[in-house]
Amino acid sequence: MRSIKLKIVTPERLVLEEEAYSVTLPSEGGEVTILPDHIPYIGALRAGEIHFRRTKDSEPEALATSGGFVEFHGNVLSVLADTAERAEEIDIERAEAARKKAEELKAERSLMDDEEYARVAASLEKEFARLRVARKHHSKGGFIAPGE
Repeated sequence: MRSIKLKIVTPERLVLEEEAYSVTLPSEGGEVTILPDHIPYIGALRAGEIHFRRTKDSEPEALATSGGFVEFHGNVLSVLADTAERAEEIDIERAEAARKKAEELKAERSLMDDEEYARVAASLEKEFARLRVARKHHSKGGFIAPGE
């Protein structure tokens, strides 16, 4: 079976380096699924979920990202993400608190200039993505709370 070499990096660390059968990414133009032997692709990522399958029949695994860039060529998929976290790394309570704070700030739109508002909206989108990934993982029974 052909596979994709998937590498996800952030400015802070190497998040993932795995062989994968398929990868679905939240691109600026909508979700994009990359399979082995896909045509070369370069695109911008938006905040959301990255899903990958190790094999054709395996369960999808998810990561939360806040954006970045992706390049695919020669069955190598490189994701340069602003942030990326595996579901088990996300503390649901902290993510929920950050989401609430971002929502409160967004509600104060009249007090912000366009740049500040865009930053708050991006932060809110990032926290929603983190919560979606963590809650899906938690509902499958695989979540381990921090410190356990």
